[in-house]
Amino acid sequence: MTDTLTTYKLIILYMLAKVDFPLTNSQLSEFILDKGYTNYFILQQVITELSEAEFIRTKQIRNSSHYSITPAGRETLEYFGKNIPEAIRMDIDTFLEEHHYQLRNESETIADYYQEKPDLFFVKCEVRENGHPLVSLTLSVTTKDQAIAICDNWQKNNAEVYTYLIQTLMMK
Repeated sequence: MTDTLTTYKLIILYMLAKVDFPLTNSQLSEFILDKGYTNYFILQQVITELSEAEFIRTKQIRNSSHYSITPAGRETLEYFGKNIPEAIRMDIDTFLEEHHYQLRNESETIADYYQEKPDLFFVKCEVRENGHPLVSLTLSVTTKDQAIAICDNWQKNNAEVYTYLIQTLMMK
């Protein structure tokens, strides 16, 4: 079982090393579970162990965990990455190539909120490209439901909002 868990850890490190943006828990799960490598509970155990060992960094945004590889994780992958079976590496490379745009877009479109007072919530919406903000917008609303709706709709409509802002602000 230990060798199997090690392979799962190396798979995650390999995936995170191959992209230049964080991957979410659901993105990692999509690949690993769809391929049938393991089940959800073991995957979460492996992610927790990698995080505790400081091989991956976790950032919580709203209800989603975003993971990136640390220097210690890269070093570990450098030493032990050859233990990932070639077929699995090819599966990962294919998955990341086929889903690169979607994965990046999901990772770099961020919406989160926090409560300032009982009737005041701030919603921060952002689109990033290569780690740099293209647009960053903070809105204040009076209810949690409004904040949640804005976060959900930002994920769906950020491109249209960005285009509208650019067009409106560039009018003469």
